[in-house]
Amino acid sequence: MDRRTLLTAGAAGALAGALSAATATTAHATPRSAPPAAPRATAADDPVRRVAHALDSDPPQVSYGDGWAHARLTLHDAPVPLGIDVVADTLRPPRGIAYLLPGGGLNFAADFFTPRARNLAHHLRAQGLLVIGISPREDLAEPADLTAARGQAAHKADAAKVIAAVDRVLGLPYQLVGHSAGAALALDLASTDRSPRLHRVVPIDTTGPYTGEQRVRAAQMQAAIQGQLDAGVLYGDTGLKGLVARALTDPDGASPVPRPVDPATRFTNAGLAHFALSRTSSLPGHTNWIYRQGYSAGTFAFGATPLDDRFSLTHTPLATWGEATQALGSGLVPNALLRDLAAIWAGDTATYPFDWSGIRAEVVWVNAALGRGDEPNGADLIRAGGNPHVTFRVVPGYGHADPVWSGTADRDVWRFLTP
Repeated sequence: MDRRTLLTAGAAGALAGALSAATATTAHATPRSAPPAAPRATAADDPVRRVAHALDSDPPQVSYGDGWAHARLTLHDAPVPLGIDVVADTLRPPRGIAYLLPGGGLNFAADFFTPRARNLAHHLRAQGLLVIGISPREDLAEPADLTAARGQAAHKADAAKVIAAVDRVLGLPYQLVGHSAGAALALDLASTDRSPRLHRVVPIDTTGPYTGEQRVRAAQMQAAIQGQLDAGVLYGDTGLKGLVARALTDPDGASPVPRPVDPATRFTNAGLAHFALSRTSSLPGHTNWIYRQGYSAGTFAFGATPLDDRFSLTHTPLATWGEATQALGSGLVPNALLRDLAAIWAGDTATYPFDWSGIRAEVVWVNAALGRGDEPNGADLIRAGGNPHVTFRVVPGYGHADPVWSGTADRDVWRFLTP
């Protein structure tokens, strides 16, 4: 099977096969484990136990932090299991639930539980919510496990199954919070969810159907990815784990990738990572055009030699990228999912049906100016369908991943997500 290398936290294109090379690993910080004997009883124990029972999961692996508990559940409901994370407050019972849906190639730990001490999951927990992360099934998959059936509908069915099972047991009001491809999934789920307990959907940096030339480009992207599927290319690898690890462990080492200003020279590992993260839209591939600039806001200036290049990331430190990417599972992105996302952006409801008028819950939509940008058409379609409870805002100076990982995301972005 032909394996392509992608640079994507949602859906992005190829940057030479070099990005999928083997990498050194770095440690991922974990909270202190609960004592093996006489574990303490907390307000978190009951909802965690009830969620595990509702999902018929393996016994949860629970770890504790300052005022919180994190449980990792594994559902063996199919040949490839489904990973579920639960973050609960240990001092008070929840008043509601936030289902967190990661971007393509990511998982809950990478997207929403990084940095470990200050992250979006903890922000929502502090608002009195039980946090339940639903990672894409491919996070625990081997390459041979992925098929052309792992499109948007399969991801929606997985998430809907979890939500319905938990809702039957807890019966709490809930909201759907998604980033990147997870944001499209949150909107898709909301379009058909008629539960009176769904009260808010929170898309972070995605788009609805494009208009004009961008709609044409989305259709071209869809056709190109369908061509890959037809040729038996079923998935891609983000390549981010190796890219960032090399930049952190051997920053001045030479990468295999030529510099555009002088193809006879090669980026340093650190230079390549910063260029790829902050100038994603300039990379080759079918999908990088969807970003106004890149994954992270940053600066890059070519110098006379690779070691003279100057670069920086504005909001999300490279160390945070390292922590997030080392938390990844397989890092695989099914091409069937990318095709369906492209169909949504192209407005092709024959390939993937999507009823924007079906979204009746409150919508709090936040985009990054340098990520997916000022693209309000999806929000406009929801309003046009009769839902007046829709807000759309763009955070200036932020790249695609910055809304979840920036050191100042709590005041720049997260305060808008919990009005």
